[in-house]
Amino acid sequence: MASVDLRDELTCSICLNIYTDPVPVTLICGHRFCQDCITKTLDNQSGREYSCPEGKHGFIVVENFLSTRPGQKEVGIPCTYCVHSLVPAAKTCLHCEASLCETHLRVHSKSPEHVLIEPTTSLRNRKCSVHKKVLEYYCSKDAVCICVSCRLDGQHRTHKVETLNEASEKKKKKLRNIMEKLTSKKKEAEKRVQSLQELRRQVQEKAAGVTEQVGALLKDIMKQLKTLEKRVLNEISRQKEQVSLRVSDQIQQLEIKKEELSRKMGHIEELCNMTDPLTVLQGCESDSDDYCDTEEGDNEDRERDDNKVRAVGNLDVGLISVTLHSGLAGIVTGVKRQLHVPDSSDMLLDVNTASDILLDVNTASNDVTVSDDFKTLCRSEISQSRPETSDRFEKNQVLGSRSFSSGRHYWEVESSESGRWIVGMAYPRIARKGRQSVIGYNNKSWGLWRWDHDEYSVIHESKEILLTHRPSSQRLGIYLDYEAGRLSFYELCEPITHLHTFTATFTEPLHAIFGVDFQFLKVHHRSFQSVNSWLRIIH
Repeated sequence: MASVDLRDELTCSICLNIYTDPVPVTLICGHRFCQDCITKTLDNQSGREYSCPEGKHGFIVVENFLSTRPGQKEVGIPCTYCVHSLVPAAKTCLHCEASLCETHLRVHSKSPEHVLIEPTTSLRNRKCSVHKKVLEYYCSKDAVCICVSCRLDGQHRTHKVETLNEASEKKKKKLRNIMEKLTSKKKEAEKRVQSLQELRRQVQEKAAGVTEQVGALLKDIMKQLKTLEKRVLNEISRQKEQVSLRVSDQIQQLEIKKEELSRKMGHIEELCNMTDPLTVLQGCESDSDDYCDTEEGDNEDRERDDNKVRAVGNLDVGLISVTLHSGLAGIVTGVKRQLHVPDSSDMLLDVNTASDILLDVNTASNDVTVSDDFKTLCRSEISQSRPETSDRFEKNQVLGSRSFSSGRHYWEVESSESGRWIVGMAYPRIARKGRQSVIGYNNKSWGLWRWDHDEYSVIHESKEILLTHRPSSQRLGIYLDYEAGRLSFYELCEPITHLHTFTATFTEPLHAIFGVDFQFLKVHHRSFQSVNSWLRIIH
């Protein structure tokens, strides 16, 4: 009975024979036929609709199930044997070079030569181009996939070969290792992206904060300027009123004098009109002390009156100027404490103006002079014969008296228009003699050099960098951020120009250091002029 059922399962209901094709064609109604049988049967039917030969129950096969039309649902790789319907393939047989759906797969040959793989349309690269056999092995030496004939009879017979699965697993292992490395790099890149995004966020927050600070600072400046304007205008108004009162007093005195003169002139006119000589002579003698003054006395009175007019008629411009300049200087000093260095927005409100930097004469070379206020350094043609100590420089240098071991600090210097000079910072244990004592020619100092042929350079550890900016101002700003390890130089021209920033990890207290006219340094074949240069600490 089971045998009869199996025969029915394998018999085509059209030709009543066992299926002539390796795999029968299955319609969507589930009935199976030989491919040639069902094709001829359906071709003989007319109309847009086709019916299954076993459609005893009126089962209709609609055309859109039998052909591929635009808009039909994609099924990936279709089964090769389901010609009248798009049934997705479950496997591809390399031996048959066909793709099979689940139904056809059940009756497919299970022999070893029928190799099944995932559905694919690329069958050409699955077989050996020489022997036309399925690729089953991998030659490690030549890094190619080969068939059994290549392994036994071909050029790979002496090579080490592996099954495709073995070789694939090894390659997968290598790929996983690569994947781990790439994953690690990706995570690192993601961290860097997050870090940069955080930095961008911080910069935006800082920019917003700085914008607010600058706005508040400018408002405060405007307020101070308004206050200063009011103070100066009040001083001008006060002087105007004071001068006006003095002038009015002088006018009143002169009006009284005019009336007295008019009275005298009237009396004289009366005497001149009299005909009696005795009356004229007697009247003149009695009034001689009043209106017979000498010409010399008149000149003295005029000179005294002119001096009074000049004294009360001028404003005290000097006082007005001092009031204006002192007020502006106060505003500028306050602004510099809050905002001065262009690229240091994080130090707006906490930079210290190092106004107490002085030159330490105990370190000054005998070839330089130091001013009485310890602010100015000049080259001297005459030796200063200072006591020889271990702190004194042999070359034309001097240290600042103040040390810096924390915080942010700013100060300015003024220089000679020509000649050579150096400004910078140094540790106090910098050498005092020899070339290693020169600013920048060691690892204990950082210097900005100005050469007498109009160029700047910066030097540290004897490494010199020539700057492209040409000197255009005699004023320099120096900014030190000790914790951040930044030493910056600015030329205070219009606009302010950033010259250079040294970056380092400072490990000792720093002192400002200054040098002038280093005639002994014949570096870089520079030509030197005999010009005595000078430096002055402004504040």
